[in-house]
Amino acid sequence: MNSAGKGTGIVGYNVQAAVDTKNDMIVAHEVTNVGHDRSALTEMARQARYATQHPSLTVLADRGYYSGPEILECDRAGFTPLVPKPLTSGAKADGRFDKRDFIYDAKRDEYRCPAGKRAIYRFTSEEDGLKVRRYWTSECKSCSIKNQCAPADYRKVRRWEHEEVLETMQRRLEETPEVSKWRRRTIEHTFGTIKAWMGATHFLTKTLPRVRTEMSLHVLAYNMKRAMAIMGVQPLLQAMRA
Repeated sequence: MNSAGKGTGIVGYNVQAAVDTKNDMIVAHEVTNVGHDRSALTEMARQARYATQHPSLTVLADRGYYSGPEILECDRAGFTPLVPKPLTSGAKADGRFDKRDFIYDAKRDEYRCPAGKRAIYRFTSEEDGLKVRRYWTSECKSCSIKNQCAPADYRKVRRWEHEEVLETMQRRLEETPEVSKWRRRTIEHTFGTIKAWMGATHFLTKTLPRVRTEMSLHVLAYNMKRAMAIMGVQPLLQAMRA
């Protein structure tokens, strides 16, 4: 599996899982050798929808799954994604304004900066295959609070062409702050339980096909124990015979 270092890797596997928030049952899982989660959101959502046969799902994930194109694809596929944005900007830590302090006006297609000035659209460029629009105000140099904004001559604001999808998702997150707790007490508890059963060890097999089989056995055992805890042994046996 590729690691964060350029051209380096580790002997390991990335396990993805989707867990329902009602019964803590694993409804879908996958083992990959991709060293990050940013490309897994929509695929895991589709697997969860197929397993549950639920036409529309709200998909909760942690910051590691945040990717504009993935969130857009997830939204277009009929899901409701809720993924918090990683706080990667160092502006706040340095005591300066960051992008969240610039208010976008969709009707005018411009931003209002913290000083109340209009940051208007300037040009569009392509970055990593994404179309990104650029905005700034000509009054940056004479601004009285410029030292709180940007060390450069102008504070330029970037906006992805589908940014409204991310903004809509952010509003949902702000309206339902409890979703982070739902996520933590479902998927984190599930992974913690399986890891505790496995003990202080690694997967016992190697290569993706074998590790996927091994993980499937872990998931089967986990779901069986969850079903017994929810239904009871005898009702579960009766349901399996029916």
